[in-house]
Amino acid sequence: YMYFLDRMRGIDTSKVSRNANFDMPLKRGRDGRFKVTPGMELLVGLSTDFFVEEADAWRDEAWAVIRKRPDVVFRILTKRAGRIHDHLPADWGDGYENVMLQVTTENQTRADERLSVLLDVPAKHKGFMAAPLIGPVDAERYLATGQFEQVLCGGENYDGARPCHYEWAKGLSDQCRRHNVMFDFIETGTVFVKDGKEYRIPDKRVQSRQAYLSGLSFQGRIPQYKLRPAEGSLFDEPIALRTGEFRVNRGVGLGHPIFDMCGFAQCFQGFRRGSDSSAQFQTMKFHRIIVKIVVRLKQCRVKQVRRPLQYPAF
Repeated sequence: YMYFLDRMRGIDTSKVSRNANFDMPLKRGRDGRFKVTPGMELLVGLSTDFFVEEADAWRDEAWAVIRKRPDVVFRILTKRAGRIHDHLPADWGDGYENVMLQVTTENQTRADERLSVLLDVPAKHKGFMAAPLIGPVDAERYLATGQFEQVLCGGENYDGARPCHYEWAKGLSDQCRRHNVMFDFIETGTVFVKDGKEYRIPDKRVQSRQAYLSGLSFQGRIPQYKLRPAEGSLFDEPIALRTGEFRVNRGVGLGHPIFDMCGFAQCFQGFRRGSDSSAQFQTMKFHRIIVKIVVRLKQCRVKQVRRPLQYPAF
């Protein structure tokens, strides 16, 4: 999806650079408090890959930021499972208490390739994201190890979106239920297939709502993070993990749990693909493009799914 969005903003996705939010978790407001409050959960690298080769030069600085905020949870998502072990910080040991390592598993091939590698990486918390889900995934033997605490699942969006089948999502949901692992079906994707019928759902709000109504999400056991106050904190701020209760994917969000967790503006990217030197111009351009797309969709009379799809009772 990042290639599609970067193309809309006129950004060259092939370029990897540090952005203005690199040290955002360390920034404070005028009152001296951290802008990223204690207990917040951040998805690291929403539009990049934390272990991308081009970022090797400054990854240690990113680890330093994470180390300085032991009161914040950082969920690191990557496709490059093979690079994790050799690029962990020197003091990693058996993992940081405030870091969850996650890999993407869009189909069975990628699941076997990446989950087997992640099993051998020392970490306090592990999870995986089956998104975009483009094929059935049998993760039973990986979930049975007890190492994985969270599974996210969702269909594909934007240009050339491949279909996501209800049976695939339900299969993963059932596996997580058997092993008491948290499962969140975040969105159906643009093309969703159920009972042999294909639904086209371009509106991400509708996708999120339909995913919620499916009843596939499952709380399971909640990850236990042993957070502690950041050094040099000016105030005794209470640490309350904001995702301690299962409240993501309520069917009223923006189609992705990160919006429920901390808001898009507070996602810690650190470094990203693409060069956005004229951020203000690009933002204005992006808004104009969105308006044009909305107008075109209305002109083409794209059929939206206005009523709930029929799902079996659980």
